[in-house]
Amino acid sequence: MTDGCRPCVLIWAVFLLSSVMGYRPVIIVHGILDGPRQFEILAKFINQSHPGTNVTTLALYDYTASLKPLWQQVDGFREAIRPIMESAEDGVHLICFSQGIIHIHKCFVHVFTDSCYLKKFFPKLIKSRLYHICYTTWGQRISICNYWNDPHQRERYLKSSIYLAPLNGEIVHANSTAWRDSFLHIQTLVLIGGQDDGVITPWESSIFGFYDSNETVVEMEKQDWYLRDAFGLKTLNSEGAVVKCVVPGVHHTSWHSNLTVYKNCIDKWLT
Repeated sequence: MTDGCRPCVLIWAVFLLSSVMGYRPVIIVHGILDGPRQFEILAKFINQSHPGTNVTTLALYDYTASLKPLWQQVDGFREAIRPIMESAEDGVHLICFSQGIIHIHKCFVHVFTDSCYLKKFFPKLIKSRLYHICYTTWGQRISICNYWNDPHQRERYLKSSIYLAPLNGEIVHANSTAWRDSFLHIQTLVLIGGQDDGVITPWESSIFGFYDSNETVVEMEKQDWYLRDAFGLKTLNSEGAVVKCVVPGVHHTSWHSNLTVYKNCIDKWLT
C-alpha cells in the first residue's frame, strides 16, 4: 500500500463514474497464495461488458501473507471493504475466489469456490495426518488449518476449529444470531464450481456439499447445518436467492480467467 489518501481518492473517483453508468461497484477478494495480479483478466472482462464499473481487487494478505490467521485477515478485509460499501447506496458485488469466500462468509454475494480438503497442497499420506497439526492451538494460526475439515476426525474438528465450525453454525457461540442476520442480507448468492477443479476436494464443496465419514459426498440440501438453517443458507435458498453454476473442464487456477465461466456464471449478475 502507498499512503492512505491516494488509493481512497482513486476509489471514489472511479465509483462516481460507476454510479453514473448505473453499475454497482465490484470488489474482488483473492484466494490463497494469490494477489491482485492474478485477477487482471477478470477485471478486464467486467470493464468490457460493463464499462465504467468500479472494480477493486483488494491488495491485502497477498501471496504468502494469505497464510496468516483468517480472523486477522477478516479484520483487514472488513476495513478495506467498509468505505466502498458505505458509499454504495444500492449495494456492491463481491467476487470471492477459493479461500477468499471464507474471508467474506458473512457478507459475500458472488462466489467462485469454497475449500476444505485441499489435495493440491497435501499428498494423500500427509492429508490423512494433517489434523495432528491443524487441530491444535498452533495450527489454528494458519489460514489453511482454519478451514481444514477432516471428515474422519469430526470430534477433533468441532473441538478445535475456531473459524469454519463457528461460521457454519456447527458449534454454539454468542455470535450465531448476528452472523446469520448478516448472511441474510445477501440478495443473490452465486456458487461456482466444477468436477475438473482438481484442487477443491470434494469439488461439490464449491456448492456447499461435503463428505460424510465414508467420503461419500452429501449434497448441500442434506447437510445437518442446512437442515437446521444454522447460518441462513436454507432460508436464502427457499427464497430463490442461491444459484449454482457448475462448469466442467475448468481447473482451479483458471476460474477467474475463463471467459465461458464469466459469461455463463457472473456477467448477468453485475447490474
